[in-house]
Amino acid sequence: MKRNTLNIFLFLGFALLLVSACKKTAPLSSDLAEFHGPTMGTTYTVKTVLTQPLAQEQIKGRIDETLKRVNKLMSTYDPESELSRFNRAAGQVWFAIAPETHRVFKVAVEIGQLSGGALDITVGRLVNLWGFGPEHRRGTLPAPETLAAAMELTGLQRLQLQDEPPAICKEKAGVYCDLAAVAKGYAVDLVAEALAGLGISAYMVEVGGEVRAAGKRPDGQFWHIGVAVPDGSQQVSRIINIGDMAMATSGDCQNYYEIDGKRYSHTIDPHLGRPIEHNLASVTVLHPSCLEADAWATALNVLGPDEGMALAEKQKLPVLFIIREPEGFVERRSTAMKAYIKD
Repeated sequence: MKRNTLNIFLFLGFALLLVSACKKTAPLSSDLAEFHGPTMGTTYTVKTVLTQPLAQEQIKGRIDETLKRVNKLMSTYDPESELSRFNRAAGQVWFAIAPETHRVFKVAVEIGQLSGGALDITVGRLVNLWGFGPEHRRGTLPAPETLAAAMELTGLQRLQLQDEPPAICKEKAGVYCDLAAVAKGYAVDLVAEALAGLGISAYMVEVGGEVRAAGKRPDGQFWHIGVAVPDGSQQVSRIINIGDMAMATSGDCQNYYEIDGKRYSHTIDPHLGRPIEHNLASVTVLHPSCLEADAWATALNVLGPDEGMALAEKQKLPVLFIIREPEGFVERRSTAMKAYIKD
């Protein structure tokens, strides 16, 4: 699965080192083991504090197995994934889905409704038309009539969910869902659950920039996560002590293109059918669930600095906005976020 909202650099562990991808499994100390690998069109890093004998091959195998399952269920880049098969399915027919897929759809729809449709997983056709889907069609802008046709197939009202047995139904053929705004966060949650199932209670899981942590490092300190300045410089803007929480960031500093000097972000406003144009460069959200943090980060990013912060305050979400102003980047924090940041 490719991911369209990777736009932060994370600084993790003892020295707040920049995350990098490699294929080898390397112990950092007698108690701390680190695992890396490719997944979902990006990379993952997992750090575990081991208090009992566990084969590192067993841990890495469980991590890779979990991530492969999420990709096989929810990737639009795999034509045989469960999501791709649903996107090809006829309308007004119940389509059986795995419990994991149902969970992601349910949370996405709930947060979509709470955000007034700012998060909308039916934007898949718009994502593809603007060149951020599997076909990567860029260089020319979509025609107005093509966008209008795609808008007719967009909207959460086009979907129905069934809990038992897990199933989903779309209003008509052609409705195309894209879970890129939520699937990576859910993958983080599932890896965290897999580690807990192995008896590991202290860990840090990062998949393409979305993070969940629990417990403490061997030095007795909580995990610290660095949010980067959203300009591609890899400089740290703010370090957050997340404790036993998850963190997700949405922004436009990496996945965008320019035509005739105008910047087009991968984040699509479902109400307008086009990339967002406001000056909110980066949204970071903390939540016990990385799935929900991921979903809220996208929703708030779509809404922009004023509407987004108003909704964050209403939902009592810990949120950090980085806003692009003429004089440079400016931070804005929700009330709930202040407990996690020390100046």
